[in-house]
Amino acid sequence: MMRGEALIERLGDRLSGLRGRITPNMEMDKVTWFRAGGVAEAMFQPADEDDLAAFLKAVPADVPITTVGVGSNLLVREGGIPGFVVRLSAKGFGEAEVVSATDIRAGAACPDKRVAAVALDAGIGGFHFYHGIPGAIGGALRMNAGANGVETRERVVEVRALDRAGKLHILSNADMGYSYRHSSAPADFIFTSALLRGYPEEKAAIKAAMDEVQHHRETVQPIREKTGGSTFKNPDGTSAWKEIDKAGARGLMIGGAQMSPMHCNFMINVGNATGYELELLGETVRARVLETSGIRLQWEIKRIGQFKPGHEVQEFLGQLL
Repeated sequence: MMRGEALIERLGDRLSGLRGRITPNMEMDKVTWFRAGGVAEAMFQPADEDDLAAFLKAVPADVPITTVGVGSNLLVREGGIPGFVVRLSAKGFGEAEVVSATDIRAGAACPDKRVAAVALDAGIGGFHFYHGIPGAIGGALRMNAGANGVETRERVVEVRALDRAGKLHILSNADMGYSYRHSSAPADFIFTSALLRGYPEEKAAIKAAMDEVQHHRETVQPIREKTGGSTFKNPDGTSAWKEIDKAGARGLMIGGAQMSPMHCNFMINVGNATGYELELLGETVRARVLETSGIRLQWEIKRIGQFKPGHEVQEFLGQLL
């Protein structure tokens, strides 16, 4: 019996009555945009918020639970992910609804681009930046996703979230504790939806702003590659890509992993890169930038799971710590 089946059998009746889908031994390379990564013991895709709450109450505290979104900003290590991965379903969490002249309620699995489109149709300004972010609202809430001079924190009114015990929390903007590419909301909270606020704006102006976002992406980013988007956060006073370029890492390759020659803060899978090769490339770049400019680049891509024995990757390659 494989680990996933054993986990599900161990929990037995605890999982009965759940309406969502449970998949043992989920191959995470089918989920991530990098198309790389190990196996999760099991994946649960809840039918709706109530189903997710029932699942969280049913699973014992000693079983790890990891939440993932659409996999656009995610690197999964080859050793896989213990316990359950929760992935919110598009059917239960993927809608965006206009609730007033300025407000949109969006599910955590709703693509950012969908929110931008709904806002355009309703004449609500302030969401054009989501047109260029290839993720979903849950990830945007967690990392304060931003682009083109706008951040998620500028739009958030309140967020619905479930804790590890399945209890519902309503978080205000202040409760989310936003800073650059970061939220200080508890790490075990699973966001289910958010109330977002823009402002009335002419549709022509919104469309022009969205077109500008799209043009920028197409001309400077490798959007048709297997990528995780921006690899590192921008340090204070400079851009990550400038420091990577200065360190001579534009186009740098390890196995099938490469720092894009087009935009060197984008890491891409040019062949059959493994999670190990991708993370090793990232830490090699961090070590080079640290040596060249003294800057410690911070990962923007979320890395999860366990290292495969013999394929561990040390931060900054274990040097200059």
